[in-house]
Amino acid sequence: MEGFKRYQKEDIAAFVNVRDGEIRLGQQIAYLNAGQELESSPAKFVLLGIPEDIGISANYGIRGSSTAWNATLNALLNTQSNSFFSGEDLLLLGHFEFYLPTDSSRVLQMEKVAWIDEQIYPLIRRIVTAGKIPVVIGGGHNNAYPIIKGTSIALDQKINVVNIDAHADLRTLDGRHSGNGLSYALSAGYLAKYGVFGLQQNYLNSFMLNTIMQNSNISVKYFEDLLLTPDIGASFKVFVEDMEHPLGLEIDMDTIMGVLSSAATPSGIHLNTLRAILLSLDKKCNYLHICEAAATLIDGRQDLQTGKTISYLITDFIKSQRSKY
Repeated sequence: MEGFKRYQKEDIAAFVNVRDGEIRLGQQIAYLNAGQELESSPAKFVLLGIPEDIGISANYGIRGSSTAWNATLNALLNTQSNSFFSGEDLLLLGHFEFYLPTDSSRVLQMEKVAWIDEQIYPLIRRIVTAGKIPVVIGGGHNNAYPIIKGTSIALDQKINVVNIDAHADLRTLDGRHSGNGLSYALSAGYLAKYGVFGLQQNYLNSFMLNTIMQNSNISVKYFEDLLLTPDIGASFKVFVEDMEHPLGLEIDMDTIMGVLSSAATPSGIHLNTLRAILLSLDKKCNYLHICEAAATLIDGRQDLQTGKTISYLITDFIKSQRSKY
């Protein structure tokens, strides 16, 4: 059945490789016991997956982002639990299950994405209302919209969002897909300031350019300018200076050079640069959304490092945020 699958410890036992003399995150991470409510957990960060690629398909992309979630669990849960990051402050909540419509027409796919929006945002709202920080692993970037919506409703105000991305995701409101999640968030009034860091000029159509130029609440740092910048991390700190709390952080994995995704790029931000940005992040964030990566694409391409790449970003983000809450 479609919907949310809540985990208990036995659900992920097969992911954890137990070894004598070592403690893995999968042995320390928090779960909800049967009958336990989210609000009662002392964990501050809540990890959940949205392993779908319907929004990418509706945006004419290559499906495969549904494979990133299990790859992430396999890497993250086998990370060492130690004094740098022990795992008790992270609650593994579960994942959504969504299926591609049997009639795979684009119209029906977009209708399905709009339905998915309605399934996701109430859970995000509940997590944020409980005073916790959602860490969401996708899935397509279409899910930014229900995450922003749920966060905004929980806080009863518009939120600011920084998107580290090669694309603006500001396509027209022609039906829901992975290319217009931020357009819908702006139009619906859930998004205040929107910043795109690392936007590549080659992927901007005239509509998106006009939208950026005509909206004073949208700011952009082009990747082409970053290529001429000696310190990308310092540029990011300057870029987010005006992005005040409440703040959401989006990371589209197709911004990272060499990461497998529907829009994989040979020219992009280096993983170590992005890790440095997260570890030095001095802004308090209300959520983290990592999307668009794939372990396997439907055209047969595979990347055995996808899960470990995402795992690094999760732990780096939590390390930087723990002292802020």
